[in-house]
Amino acid sequence: MSATLPKLAAPLAPLLPRLELEPEAASALAGAQTAAEGVMQLEAKGLRNDAVRLAAHALPKREAVWWACMCAGAVPDVALPPADAAARVAAEAWVRKPADDALRRAAWDAAQKTGFRSPEAWAAVGAFWSGGSMAPEGQPVVPPAEHLTGVAVSGAVVMASVRGHPERAQARLERFLSAARDIANGGAGRIPLEEN
Repeated sequence: MSATLPKLAAPLAPLLPRLELEPEAASALAGAQTAAEGVMQLEAKGLRNDAVRLAAHALPKREAVWWACMCAGAVPDVALPPADAAARVAAEAWVRKPADDALRRAAWDAAQKTGFRSPEAWAAVGAFWSGGSMAPEGQPVVPPAEHLTGVAVSGAVVMASVRGHPERAQARLERFLSAARDIANGGAGRIPLEEN
């Protein structure tokens, strides 16, 4: 299974402490060796929120931030503040040039103008938390904890799943997880725009 999803082929065991799973989700992972297998098993049991969290932590950081951007864009918000739209643009700019630390910091600057209430904002936070230093430029380096991008991305994806129509969350999460599998297989993970 993981052979077809190379970017989710990470060993499952080291990721488990990050997930804080309930007993039902933990038991659903029985026998899974890779994150890809874990995502599939959680989804098969209808535990999509847990599958999203696992995928967010297992995908490489660049791909995870891209996934958050794709999920946010699939559920448009006609009242989205310009600052939040700019945060998504900043996150996507970092995805395109992840080695550019100025773009990583620009994503943080954009996120700070949002109030942190949108999936777009959290996608940008995920980019900022991907590496480098969290301290202001010129200060001693304070690297972000390894799990922080996964935290931001899982938050972004779940926020997108309930935007405007929380009753659609499970159907949206199914589409979002399909996009994660596409990204894990080297695809773009694009998700068709949801129609009202």
